[in-house]
Amino acid sequence: MKHMRRNTVRNVLDLTRMVRLTNVRFACGAESSGGGGKGLVLGIYMKEGDKEPKFTASAEKINDRVGGKLRQLVCETQIDGRLGRGRVFNNVDPDFSSVAVVGVGIEGIGFNELEMLDEGMENVRVAAGVGARSLQLQGCHTISVDAMDYAEQAAEGSSLGVWRFTDNLAKKNRLVVPRLELYDSPDMDGWTRGIFKAESQNLARRLSDAPANCMTPTMFAQATVDALCPCGITVEVRTMDWIEMQRMHAFLMIAKGSCEPPVLLEISYCGTAPEDKPILFVGKGITFNSGGINLRPCEGMDEYRGSMSAAAAIIGMMRCVAALSLPINVTCVIPLCENMPSGMSAKPGDVVTLLNARSMAIRDVDKAGVVVMADPLLYGQTTYKPRLVVDVATLGMGVKKAYGGGASGIFSNSHYIWKQFQRAGSLTGDRVWRMPLWQYYKKQVTDETGYDLSNDGRGEASSCLAAAILHELVPCADWAHIDTRGTGLLTTYGLVPYLTASYMTGRPTRTLVQFVYQMACPEVK
Repeated sequence: MKHMRRNTVRNVLDLTRMVRLTNVRFACGAESSGGGGKGLVLGIYMKEGDKEPKFTASAEKINDRVGGKLRQLVCETQIDGRLGRGRVFNNVDPDFSSVAVVGVGIEGIGFNELEMLDEGMENVRVAAGVGARSLQLQGCHTISVDAMDYAEQAAEGSSLGVWRFTDNLAKKNRLVVPRLELYDSPDMDGWTRGIFKAESQNLARRLSDAPANCMTPTMFAQATVDALCPCGITVEVRTMDWIEMQRMHAFLMIAKGSCEPPVLLEISYCGTAPEDKPILFVGKGITFNSGGINLRPCEGMDEYRGSMSAAAAIIGMMRCVAALSLPINVTCVIPLCENMPSGMSAKPGDVVTLLNARSMAIRDVDKAGVVVMADPLLYGQTTYKPRLVVDVATLGMGVKKAYGGGASGIFSNSHYIWKQFQRAGSLTGDRVWRMPLWQYYKKQVTDETGYDLSNDGRGEASSCLAAAILHELVPCADWAHIDTRGTGLLTTYGLVPYLTASYMTGRPTRTLVQFVYQMACPEVK
């Protein structure tokens, strides 16, 4: 009996180890029979006082079906329902070769105003992600997931948790991505929405994680066409000749340093009357940012293949918006290029004239993001006359030092837009937090004698200075700038449990989707 029990119980699902050690194995030996079959993720709530941990409704049904064996195993292994902690059991149920029981935290928990987070939703994402990933490592080809009262969030957590970037691995070394199914819940609509949102973020992760030689501006444009055109979205690919005809000299100043030709994408989704003004999104699409003449340190430079992660997040957002058929018009302008050192590179101190006839000095070629985005931002406003403008970019180290991976920084001239993004982040678990957009920073980038703007400003507040530069290019419209330098690149510090370490995050794709949804379907008060 003891021998059978030892084969039945799997190693503990430690949340911290699951995040940091992606190759951790959940097997007790070669004699185990858990791999290659169907798996099931079940939730268990944290015990309160002297009461024992409480199963979710679906877990309780499974426990009854197996004659209380699951409860017995939970008691023996001392699972207490703490968030993300649990175990994998084999041969408990005849329909599932492996069953993961994962803690969901406190039952009935909701919105935490201090955290600005719906903890009930986020806890379900964590539990579903950790459980699905552990069963994936067991070799399960199909995983059923307990909705835990939040089917949409269970779908998000599990789909994000099992994703891997395997494009460059030999087939024999690739971890199989299992098929995910909703278990014992009628909320199939919520599950489908969650899968759409998670897959859109996984698309952004795949684009961001691709090596720079496999995701050049031209290749990114092709990947965008392949991802969006089947969804009914219009994608216009503008080449070098068109960019020169539009006199986007600032964009070309950075692009000319590389042998890879620049591309500008114009993407349009029409979900309502064509005459309705769209939301304009502009995404930084530097497919590799070496720093140009102001070369960045070699250590860790490979991470900057993700300098186009903001553009990738917008591509993922657009696919999800189309999949959800949101009744709103959305337009995106995405400049794509590389920032490389060469005899053709921009030199520190070069001055270029923007489309609005103002001059900008490129004093630091490493800070190429605002230079690349300047003309496309002006072009998008002139061409599309949007109702509001949102730009997304990995710009300043300031926001990374301030927030780490906890939140993306947002700057806005509209309190309404900031509140909409704040609400969107609290629901998706991918939060944003407002940073100052004051005259103080405007003076640091405009108070010059030989030119109108500088691309770096004066002082240490790099993210605030970058936002002040972009604000100068949005004279009238409601506008928000999201700086994802701390959240949009590699998962390193303060890891989100359902995002695997050492992969690109794809953030803040789901927050952008939620924001567009809120603008398309505002609540009636």
